[in-house]
Formats: sequence, C-alpha cells, structure tokens
Amino acid sequence: MIPDPLQQPDLATAARLSVAPMMDWTDRHCRYLHRMLSRNTLLYTEMVTAPALVRGGAVHLLEHDAAEHPVALQLGGSDPVELAEAAKLGQAAGYDEINLNCGCPSDRVQSGTFGAVLMKSPGLVAECVAAMREAVSVEVTVKCRIGVDDQTPDDVLPEFLGQVERAGCRRVSIHARKAWLQGLSPKENRDIPPLDHDLVVRMKQAFPQLHVSINGGIASLDEAEAFLARGLDGVMIGRAAYQRPADLLAGADTRIFGEASRPPEPEDIARRMLPYVERHLAAGGRLNQVTRHMLGLFAGRPGARAWRRHLSEEAHRDGAGPEVIEAALSGLACAA
Repeated sequence: MIPDPLQQPDLATAARLSVAPMMDWTDRHCRYLHRMLSRNTLLYTEMVTAPALVRGGAVHLLEHDAAEHPVALQLGGSDPVELAEAAKLGQAAGYDEINLNCGCPSDRVQSGTFGAVLMKSPGLVAECVAAMREAVSVEVTVKCRIGVDDQTPDDVLPEFLGQVERAGCRRVSIHARKAWLQGLSPKENRDIPPLDHDLVVRMKQAFPQLHVSINGGIASLDEAEAFLARGLDGVMIGRAAYQRPADLLAGADTRIFGEASRPPEPEDIARRMLPYVERHLAAGGRLNQVTRHMLGLFAGRPGARAWRRHLSEEAHRDGAGPEVIEAALSGLACAA
C-alpha cells in the first residue's frame, strides 16, 4: 500500500524512528523500499552538497517519489548564503525537512569545510541554521557527532547544541561517537570511536525543549524502544535498517508508532516493488539500481542466501526485468 499523504504523521512524531542518511545507500530507490515497509518512519536522503545544487545546477539529485513522504533532504555545506539557496531548492522540490550535515568524517567532506569538521565551529553552524530558517518555511534540523578529535564531548556538545538551538533549530540527531578527522577512515569512524549513549541522554535532559534523536550502534527495535523509554524523543537507525530492512522497519508502525496494523511480510513487499520497478525500467533505468537495496529483505530467513545470489547475478544483465525478482521469490518458496 502506498502511503496516503493526508494520513502521514507530523515530523516530530515521524522522527520517533528515522533511517539515517547514508552515502551510496539511501537513494530514492532505497527510500521507496523503506516506505513500503513503514508508512510512518522518517526517511533521509543521502547528503547532497549545497555547491552541487547552487553552483552545479544538479537539481536532478533532488528527484524523489511522492510515496517517500515524510522525507528529509540532508545538505552538506558551510556557506550560509549558499545553504539558504540550496534549502530553497529542496523546499521547492517538495522535501518536508532540510537537515544540515555536521557529522560526516570523510576527507572529501572535510576539504569542503563541512560535515563533522563543523563541530569545531558552532557559531558558523548557527549562522547556517539561521540563514536556512530565514529562507524556507519547512523545518531545519541538524545531525552531528558528540565531538571530533581531541575535543571533550561533555564540554563541546552542550555549547554546540546551545548555539544551534538559539539559532532556531528545534530538532537534532546526535551520532553518539566522536569523529577522528585524522587517522581513521570513514568506515573506521563508524565503529572504532566508543559509543557514549549516556551523554546523548544527558543532552536531552539539559535541553528539554530540543527534540533529540539518538544515532549510532542501534540495531533493533528493542533497543529503539529502550532509548525512547529513557526520555529521548527519537531514534535514528543506520546500517541495520539497510542491511535488515524487514527486521527493523516492518514492525515499526506497530511497535514505535502504535498502529494496530499487521507487519507486512517481505514477500509482499517484494511484490509491491514490482510496479515501481516497471516504472523505473520504462524511464530508462536498470533493474540492479533498485534490487541492490533489496538484497537484505529476507535477511535471517530461509532462502535469504539464494535470494541475494539470484539478484546479484541476474539483475545487472542487459534487459533484466521484474521476472528476475519473480524467479528469486520462487527460489525462496523452494527453500522454505
């Protein structure tokens, strides 16, 4: 069932559970799949840089399906004027929220003076937030780390949050790890710096008016419910939601949002994706651009390996179409 825009939750409610923006993963095809699994969860784009939109004219990066809502655009940048222009483009494209990336640790992002390096410049982040809020009517939010390099998170995070709150930001997502801008790769920065979930809980207590979502190392709805019970407003899940989408998202509407609905089965979701696949192919797309996000749909279930193998081997072939997914589903039935 495609979500009804008139029945969507408000953003503060949707943010009780969100899927983190992830480069090369949370593109529009991934988000469409995730929306088929949960109609309430807040979805985020991959980071789109403000220079690419404003100077490069890459507005095709803003394309998305109406079924994805509620959906937020994450922007990367550090120039308030440019970010304001990019935010206007995002609002015009129909996004429900504009999010500023202050958490990505990659070298490419650092060289552009945005991402996690902005944790060192809370005043600049506040200027960026204020400029974007002035430019658009949709909500402007921030995703950050607890600190970078040799910073002491207990000292720098309250200062950072205080400045962005005074600039008008009402909702933040905090990845509960420091980012080491020198010495660790982006992949290592997702695992090696220790998690400090308790610090994020303390920040919610220190900033009761802020809507605070916690991110980092959360791999189940049980954990999400536990963090909500500790007083946090939302939980943002990254890799687990991508790698095991049915486990994390199919039960979200019932467990996190209180709906009396029956969680969809992965087989049903795969079939619901077929009309979308057909539209994508008719527009000149390739099957594997969609199915690469579906590989984990049956994770932990009988036949999951055969499902992944069939899609991986067949979906990239010239002329591959919905029959590849149908054949993979038939293989699942044989394995059951």
